[in-house]
Amino acid sequence: MNEAQAATDAAPTAAPAPPDWHKLPPRARTLFVGATAIGFALSATVAAVVFCLSARPSWLWWLPPACALPAALFGAWLGWRRYRHTRWLLDADGFGLRRGRLWQSDTRVPGSRVQHLDIRRGPLERHFRLATLVIHTAGTRHSEVSVSGLAADDAERLRDHLARQTDDDDDDAGD
Repeated sequence: MNEAQAATDAAPTAAPAPPDWHKLPPRARTLFVGATAIGFALSATVAAVVFCLSARPSWLWWLPPACALPAALFGAWLGWRRYRHTRWLLDADGFGLRRGRLWQSDTRVPGSRVQHLDIRRGPLERHFRLATLVIHTAGTRHSEVSVSGLAADDAERLRDHLARQTDDDDDDAGD
């Protein structure tokens, strides 16, 4: 055995590359932060108004606006974190979605489980050129996976790829 062959045999084999998890596009951050901030601010304002109406003292007029600002700030922070900790993956096995940092969710949808796919675009999503991909799966419990904040072209590419993968699996099953 020569030295080159001995060095090749002793070299560790390279591990397969880790999958490429994709971030949401930066323009989705605005939508995540804004929508969550507005939702928290409205909820806090409604709760404060209900409290003021039930307590009836006239000096509590300042409570609803005072509750709205901290709630909006908290909602903006929460929306930013939600955006920052959302990743998606498309590989030969199917689709993957990871969300959260404190409460983590890791969802895998094998291509064979995909029943049909939808793309939804609300007015704000269209404005930011974003879309929501909805993957409907076989089964009754948790039978859909929804990914909001995707770039519109990524959502269409994912839908087309998963639809082709589903068609290919159907063709293989018929053989």
